[in-house]
Amino acid sequence: MRTRTAVTLVFSLLFGTAAPADLRADESFGATQFERLRFLPNGLLFPDPSGFAATYSTAGRIDLGNEFFQDLGANGRRCVSCHLPSAGWTITPAQVQAIFERTRGGVIPDALGLGAIFRTNDGSNSPSADVSTLSARRSAYSMLLSKGLIRVGIGVPATADFELIAIDDPYGHASSAELSLFRRPLPSTNLQFLSTVMWDGRETALGTDHCNFAAEGGKCFASIHFDLATQSNDATQGHAQAPSPISDAQRQSIVAFETALATAQVWDHSARHLSAAGAKGGPAAIFGEIFYYGINDNLGDYRTGAPFSPIVFDVYDAWNRPGVDKARRSVARGEEIFNTRLITISGVAGLNFASPFNPPLPASFQGTCTTCHDSPNAGDHSIVAPLNIGLADESRRTPDMPLYTLQQKCITLADGSKVVGPACPAVSVTDPGRALISGQFADVGKFKGPILRGLAARAPYFHNGSAADLGEVIDFYNERFGAGITGRDREDLIAFLRAL
Repeated sequence: MRTRTAVTLVFSLLFGTAAPADLRADESFGATQFERLRFLPNGLLFPDPSGFAATYSTAGRIDLGNEFFQDLGANGRRCVSCHLPSAGWTITPAQVQAIFERTRGGVIPDALGLGAIFRTNDGSNSPSADVSTLSARRSAYSMLLSKGLIRVGIGVPATADFELIAIDDPYGHASSAELSLFRRPLPSTNLQFLSTVMWDGRETALGTDHCNFAAEGGKCFASIHFDLATQSNDATQGHAQAPSPISDAQRQSIVAFETALATAQVWDHSARHLSAAGAKGGPAAIFGEIFYYGINDNLGDYRTGAPFSPIVFDVYDAWNRPGVDKARRSVARGEEIFNTRLITISGVAGLNFASPFNPPLPASFQGTCTTCHDSPNAGDHSIVAPLNIGLADESRRTPDMPLYTLQQKCITLADGSKVVGPACPAVSVTDPGRALISGQFADVGKFKGPILRGLAARAPYFHNGSAADLGEVIDFYNERFGAGITGRDREDLIAFLRAL
């Protein structure tokens, strides 16, 4: 019974694909042969709401024997437990729900350790949640099931220039020693474009490999390879609860596997083939993209000195011409909107205030989506630059989220130390973000911007899963920044984003 469930689960998640005839993967790959699960072929198609996504590896195939898929911890989890190839190398609520049902909430083991995502150390709403029955487990893992959120536990740093003065946690666990922060697992693919590791940058180490311009703070950082190697061990000891560090060889193997992957949408139900008629959609073209720290930075390219260009994406330029069918023209128009539509950027901590820029940027200025999403054909920020665009604000809190009130220490005592006082600034947020790493009140609510390739496969969006689909993402920017992207423009921008 358990063996049958394990096999069925793996097949339904890895091979539940009904692709258009002209997109089918190598027919010689026997998806009905369990022993062939040692590898996945490059280009194997996985369905998502708007079409199909695929992954390529520079290794020529995806090795399921890599440490990424091995049980290196103590609770059955592997990297793949939270980074599924069928979900853009993260997780989606629909797939998490399917795993829950097949494994009865992680009780029945499966061949890939997917059910091990249901562990109370960070999969449940509270580590003390009742998981004694199926019904109890369904309640305990509600944030994971509904939004694909993992609970990250981080405390207030001892040296922080603020205090946590109030907690409203619906699950009764959070404290200053460990706030409960509900976040989406970031994709473990397209890592060639990374400048920052983790939403709050906690795995981005200081070093000497690359430095920000002096006008952008001048901080220097270690290489992304170093950060990912550290992260692979921290995740194994944290999420998988390994009692001892994994070896350097294991870390390097995981990093080599991850950094070889490229994932993107290859087929759209409306626009069809995304690499047709001169377009550069799909994962294969990603390997040809150039990326380095500071490429196309707002203050000028770090290597070439070239001025910032808002034309960040050119994947679908070939479709922006007469004679191209309606669906493909829509994708191209959406790309143009993303690159060129002017919006007013104001009230953003990290840009308009509480930023490293010297001289400071204006309190309000005209920009585009690519002002922040500046990495060519990737869409993340090409330097370490966490921003607060308001996603964790109290006004956006939903009842299932904790709320934390932080107050800055603004009263200086005779010994030079600082404490809070009635007149000190205070703010309530669902997640303090970077502030719990830096210890700085100015960093409350700051997060990095993610890589945008493969978006269609991995809803919901934002660090907290607050946008159920790409339409809700655009609606957020319309509300927050008055972007005014409505009607056909909104539909075109959705068409572009889902084609990435």
